Amino acid sequence: MDKKSRMRLLLGAAFLMATSAIGPGFLTQTTHFTEQLAASFGFVILVSIIIDIGAQLNIWRIIAISEKPAQDIANKLLPGLGFVLSALIVAGGLAFNIGNIAGAGLGTNVLFGISPEMGALFSGLVAIGVFLVREAGKVMDRFAQMLGFLMIGLTVYVMFTATPPLGEAAVKTIAPDTIDFLAIVTLVGGTVGGYITFAGGHRLLEAGVKGKESLGYVNRSAVSAIGFASIMRVFLFLAALGVVAQGIQLDPGNPAATVFQSAAGNVGYKIFGVVIWAAAVTSVVGAAYTSVSFIRSFSNTIEKNHKWFIVGFIAISTLVFVSVGRPVSILILVGSLNGLILPLALGVMIIAAHKKSIVGDYKHPLWMTIFGALIVIVMSYMGFVTLLEGIPQLFE
Repeated sequence: MDKKSRMRLLLGAAFLMATSAIGPGFLTQTTHFTEQLAASFGFVILVSIIIDIGAQLNIWRIIAISEKPAQDIANKLLPGLGFVLSALIVAGGLAFNIGNIAGAGLGTNVLFGISPEMGALFSGLVAIGVFLVREAGKVMDRFAQMLGFLMIGLTVYVMFTATPPLGEAAVKTIAPDTIDFLAIVTLVGGTVGGYITFAGGHRLLEAGVKGKESLGYVNRSAVSAIGFASIMRVFLFLAALGVVAQGIQLDPGNPAATVFQSAAGNVGYKIFGVVIWAAAVTSVVGAAYTSVSFIRSFSNTIEKNHKWFIVGFIAISTLVFVSVGRPVSILILVGSLNGLILPLALGVMIIAAHKKSIVGDYKHPLWMTIFGALIVIVMSYMGFVTLLEGIPQLFE
């Protein structure tokens, strides 16, 4: 693989992960917490970026060194553990894909006035089309990059029209008025939780970027992925801060739409439609690809026909939304379980990093091990708290 092709692949993997993170939930979380914390939310973003990088570097490096997908690493560490991890990933990916499809339907409703259900069908077909072409991997990479740059560009425009207090944001990012730990954990879970952090790592592995000689490339791609997602987060935060600073109340049901419309009028509202559609449909592609990547190694049939399994995954997500809407109880439960995926997966990777049977003579940096272990402890605690809070809601 020549240098140009490798760099194109690394950029594609980075954008696949970043756009998987930037879904409808990402837009809602960012605007909601900006309204709550104002300029101090900048500190939350800064801390979450540091944690995200620590988690992602650990996971992507071990996938590359072991030359195995995460589920096979887990099964080698403890037989059966990979199947548990895969079940959590696939269940979470399917549930959140229903939400992503709903977001895509909302985007088309804003843009064209068609029903969310019809918009969801159209969006599902677009996502399926990505995987029906001959070189689906390359098309997926380009698709993520193109829509990723579009989302960032449009959000930058809205940010400037909102005229945020940049000086205050800079100061409060370093010296916040309040520190909200729940917001930090929520942002980390929304960026590298569930299936998201594996999207780029498995994409690089599939394309042959693995082994010690590839670690430099893997590091750059992993950090770039967090960087792209964080750039979008920062610009969206500043746009929301500009609106909130004017004393405008955000609609609790759709705070992101209020930000775009308040900042740039009807044009802003249409831009919101484009951004949420792009965010949703790229997340659909990322969730489907990554979820199926967690079962490919279990069966030769799945491996040979993985594109059709991805298509089926998207079709099921779309049909569930169109026929029954978003099943709230299932989303609550799976959303709670999703909080446990990152600590489980990261814990597995950290232990695997010190097993010669998995990584050979590779020596994992001590700082990564310590940092990763701290993330596992914090995210495990918050994940269980979220799960305990989520289960009673199923019976309300």
